[in-house]
Amino acid sequence: MMRLDKLLANSGFGSRKDVKKIVKAGAVMIDGEPAKDVKIHVDPDKQDITVYGEPAEYREFIYVMMNKPQGVLSATEDSRQQTVVDLLTPEEQRFEPFPAGRLDKDTEGFLLLTNDGQLAHRLLSPKKHVPKTYEVRLTSPLSPEDIIDLERGVVIEGGYKTKPAAVKTITESPDETVIHLTITEGKYHQVKLMAKAVGNEVAYLKRLSMGAVSLDPELKPGEFRELTEEELAALKDAEM
Repeated sequence: MMRLDKLLANSGFGSRKDVKKIVKAGAVMIDGEPAKDVKIHVDPDKQDITVYGEPAEYREFIYVMMNKPQGVLSATEDSRQQTVVDLLTPEEQRFEPFPAGRLDKDTEGFLLLTNDGQLAHRLLSPKKHVPKTYEVRLTSPLSPEDIIDLERGVVIEGGYKTKPAAVKTITESPDETVIHLTITEGKYHQVKLMAKAVGNEVAYLKRLSMGAVSLDPELKPGEFRELTEEELAALKDAEM
């Protein structure tokens, strides 16, 4: 059971304010009778609910892939700074999504926004070891010993030793080294602290993937789209 206004909003009929107007206009029918109050509770599985003669198809969850831009907070709201939820349209915002995990303000790349709390919790659980791959631009080259240390795990601030990681060198020069770093945990500032542990520094950081789902290369920073059924299935497989 749920309130009629929530069902209609999650069925794509606008905000709760819009829905109130639709109900007042007599366009919403419940089992053939006009609805009179948006606050009533209904059961979409057992009741026939239509709007202008079209069935209201309730949708509970939303799953959005965003290429998070730099300078935007991984948060639902902030009184002073722009958040990733602010970048969404009202169409997505009505589902009240939140970022599944966080990227630092100066980090960009793959960010999942959803209102599926159970999936988000499982994806972020340390017990699930869901891999996340980052493009990391370093200020100095990595020695073979540095790479071995990163792959075996390094001790970061607080005395924590990171779990084994995968390192792939993409480019290397005296001015800039680019690696792909895959980790299975998400400690605060972890990638930056891992670089610091081997005497290096992160100049640029971008998340490329989570589990088996990679960032859509067509998405520019700040752009987003919903996950495909295949991508969603892959994420759900990753957390099993």
